[in-house]
Amino acid sequence: MTGTTPAPALEFNPFLPEVHADPYPLYHRLRAEDPVHRNGPGFWVLTRYADVVAVLRDPRMSRDPRRSAQYQLIQRGNAGEDPWEDGAPSMLFVDPPDHTRLRTLVNKAFTPAAIGRLRSRVEELVEGLLDRVAGTGEMDVVDDLAYPLPVTVICELLGVPPADQTRFRDWSGALVHLLDPLVAEDVLERALRARAALRGYLGDLVAERRAHPAGDLLTALVAAEDEGHRLSEQELISMCMLLLVAGHETTVNLIANGTLALLGHPAERARLAADPALAASAVEELLRYDSPVQLTSRHATTDLEVGGQLVREGETVIAALGAANRDPAQFPDPDRLHLARSPNRHVAFGGGIHFCLGAPLARMEAQVALAALLRRLPGLACGGEEPTWRDTVTLRGLATLPVRF
Repeated sequence: MTGTTPAPALEFNPFLPEVHADPYPLYHRLRAEDPVHRNGPGFWVLTRYADVVAVLRDPRMSRDPRRSAQYQLIQRGNAGEDPWEDGAPSMLFVDPPDHTRLRTLVNKAFTPAAIGRLRSRVEELVEGLLDRVAGTGEMDVVDDLAYPLPVTVICELLGVPPADQTRFRDWSGALVHLLDPLVAEDVLERALRARAALRGYLGDLVAERRAHPAGDLLTALVAAEDEGHRLSEQELISMCMLLLVAGHETTVNLIANGTLALLGHPAERARLAADPALAASAVEELLRYDSPVQLTSRHATTDLEVGGQLVREGETVIAALGAANRDPAQFPDPDRLHLARSPNRHVAFGGGIHFCLGAPLARMEAQVALAALLRRLPGLACGGEEPTWRDTVTLRGLATLPVRF
């Protein structure tokens, strides 16, 4: 007697090794079988593009974790930690009017025009980083390019001294675990220590800028607080933390994930190498294909319907951005990498009022880095060791990407 093995029970668990390595098969199954998936009491997961976009734009959905008791419990891994106890929440986790006030203070620094003025510096940094490895025949894309480029840019923008930049990798690498839906106790402890250390460092840096103003973004933020009373001391530190961490973490993943995708699609890689003008479109497709940010959360402030299901006030909705970006209802042949894809209305940068402030900077850095990588290092191929993924699930990125050329 023969038969087929039944499919495993459908459950959203991004921590499973096979899902962590490749979440897209699970996304496809969820979208087909249970697109508004109840994943425990008061906890929903959305995988359809239309549902994700609707929730990101809905003013009845809050970004503030304090609006959901269930989310607090899950986010802190039952550790009882208050995420705001040592400072004010960043604009990433607040709603209007506070969100509007905070975002307005930094918006001008990240407009396309402002980012355009940084392009020559980014090109200089990329060329310098590639000069270091050009004669070696091998490199780690993460360590040698994807990490040092964006962290240098955001540190220079804020006015962090070059000698201090290496300290941010450990702090940031620990802090990003706080974005995950479940955090082990030891990981949480490291993240909270890193947060305290970074807050202390930034408090000292703010004091330095008060005493000795400079022509950087931090000085502008200090001046805005002093003159208009629009930023409290704790808000100022939280803003700097967000800009430093978010200003490079996702871009590291974009450059590394994008490189890996190009290595796995030699025809598309050759196409980009032959036509650098394709870089802008290519980066949009790489953002869609393997999104640096896979998940984002919202919390219902009232009872409402989402994709045909009733979500109660206080319940948490996880919008799976990575799943939405592979939805065949929005993207024909979604598992294919097509660098000239048009239209390409992906949600890799989120949506609504919380659309990523740093999107223009991330796009520009990735365009410059990937075009230069293919131009400077012909014959680029995976190295002898397998790439490894970081142990985070909200942010999807590589810990190592060895290549040879």
